[in-house]
Amino acid sequence: MIRPLILITNDDGADANGIEILTRLMMQIGDVVVMAPDGARSAQSNALTVTHPIRFQKIEEQVGLLRYSCTGTPTDCVKLALNEVVTRKPDLLVSGINHGSNSAINVIYSGTMGAVLEGCENGILSIGFSLCNHSAGADFSYFESYVLRIAQLALQNGLPHGTCLNVNAPDGVIDGIRVSRQCDGRWTKEFAKRADPQGRAYFWLTGAFENHEPEAEDTDEWALEHGYISIVPTKIDLTAYQAMDEIKKWDF
Repeated sequence: MIRPLILITNDDGADANGIEILTRLMMQIGDVVVMAPDGARSAQSNALTVTHPIRFQKIEEQVGLLRYSCTGTPTDCVKLALNEVVTRKPDLLVSGINHGSNSAINVIYSGTMGAVLEGCENGILSIGFSLCNHSAGADFSYFESYVLRIAQLALQNGLPHGTCLNVNAPDGVIDGIRVSRQCDGRWTKEFAKRADPQGRAYFWLTGAFENHEPEAEDTDEWALEHGYISIVPTKIDLTAYQAMDEIKKWDF
């Protein structure tokens, strides 16, 4: 019997604790190929490396596992793996486990989800996993059984064409799973202004997330704040179909 082929990447780097745990979990259900950045590439979204060459190297090989590190972005990693490494189309692509939430508007900035969208674009069942804890030593133990179960159920049931999953977990004890929608919100006060020793201004990305609908119980933010894993089905088709008829009425 041929085991499922699972491609793994992330945006925290090939040596991050989250991807090591994800690799161990996925090896329970399939043969694994890891292609991950050689360092942190957070907030890279779907970025591609176009101004200089990309390189990758094998860092581990054992039965059922090949691991590579890549000098590019998470999306570069997926493209390279599909074009240069795997010998057949993966049955599943998983990205993460990210150190930090990718809920709400974070999905459009996330390198974790950028890789997931690239997998989805290539017709691969794709899932991003994230934990609401940015610490390098974050405790993923509460999340592990859910990650395994969600991946198994996705392989069993599949997803509609052009749809992937954005899965986020609260930090600590988990009360269950909520299938949710992306929360409406935005980042505010996004930069801290400081001065260097010469008195010249520089800026450090910071900010606070502003939830525009804190009482809505069907959003990913509500689920996470109340101890639930949120699963948001996410599409690569960005067309706002509900706006098409209105815009057709414009006097072009």
